[in-house]
Amino acid sequence: MAAEQGLNSNETARAFASFEDAASVLLGVSGGADSTALLVLAAEWAGARKVRLCAATVDHGLRPESAAEAKAVGALAKRLGVEHRTLTWKGEKPATGIEEAARAARYALLDEAAKKIGATHLATAHTREDQAETLLMRLAAGSGPAGLAGMRAWVKRDGVVHVRPFLGVAKARLVASLKQRGVDWSEDETNRDARFARPRLRAAREVLEREGLTAERLSVLAGRMARVTDAMERVAAAAWPEVAHREDGRTVLDGGVLLALPEEIALRVLIRAVDGHGDQPPDRLARSEALLGAVREALRAGLEVSRTLAGAKIAVRAGRVTVTAAPPRRA
Repeated sequence: MAAEQGLNSNETARAFASFEDAASVLLGVSGGADSTALLVLAAEWAGARKVRLCAATVDHGLRPESAAEAKAVGALAKRLGVEHRTLTWKGEKPATGIEEAARAARYALLDEAAKKIGATHLATAHTREDQAETLLMRLAAGSGPAGLAGMRAWVKRDGVVHVRPFLGVAKARLVASLKQRGVDWSEDETNRDARFARPRLRAAREVLEREGLTAERLSVLAGRMARVTDAMERVAAAAWPEVAHREDGRTVLDGGVLLALPEEIALRVLIRAVDGHGDQPPDRLARSEALLGAVREALRAGLEVSRTLAGAKIAVRAGRVTVTAAPPRRA
C-alpha cells in the first residue's frame, strides 16, 4: 500500500475556502497531529491574505503534561507568525461524565475567546475518522436521522461560524503533511484510554473495517443522512403554516392535518411546537416518538390526552393539539 501523501495547495485552498470572507479566524489547537496540521496549513494558506489567524489551546488541567503541550503549541504558533493564547478550564471537575464535560468546557472557552478577539469563524480539526466515530457513538445511543448526520462541516452558533475544514480528510494525510514539513506534535494518552467510548471505537477500527465499516463509508453515510435531514426539515417547515397557528399565546395544531402528514414530518412538527414552549429541547428522540404515538392514537380515537415533554404541556381535545408551557413542578 502506497504511503499517504500530505494535502497539496489546491486541496488546502478548498479546505479553507470558507475563510476567504472571514475577518478573523480562531483555530482550536490542542497540539495533537490533526490540530497541529490545522495550524501549520492555515498559516501557510493565509500567507499574504488579509485574514487574521489566532490559535487557542484549551488546558483542561486533567493531565500533568497539558500545560507543557499548550506551551509547545504557543511556540509553534509564534514561529508561524500566529497569535496564540491558552484557555484554562478552571473549577472542580466532575467525578463522572468527564469526557462530555471536558468537551462542553472546551467549546464554551473557545466560543468565548472567539468573541473576545472578534473572530467570525472558529475552526477545529475534526477528520473523517472523527466523523465515523461520532456516527458509531450516536448509532449506539439510538439516534435518528439528525444524529446520524454526524458533525456538520460548518454551523453558526451564537454569531460565530464553527468550521471543520478537514471533516472529509483522512487523518493519515494530515500526519503526512506534518512529516513532510518536519513538524512534531504531541500525543494525548487519554486517546487510548479504554474507559472512554472514542478510544474503544478506535481500538475496534480494524475489525469494523474488515466488515466494510470504513471511515470513508461511514462519512459518506453521514453526508447522506445530512441530506435527508435537511430535506425533511424543509418539508416540515413548509407544512407548519398549514397545521399550526397561534391562539392566546398557545400553539394549536390541527389534528386532522397532523394525522395526514407522513409520520416523520408530523414528528418534526410536534417537536417544533414543543420547542416553542418548553424550557429545553426534547432530550431523547424516543420520548418525542412516544409522544407523537400517544397524540396520534388519541386523535384517531377521539380521546382527550394530556402529556408533558421538555417543559411543555401537550393536550389533545376535540381534534386539536394544544401546546403550552408546562406549569412548574411541585416541590
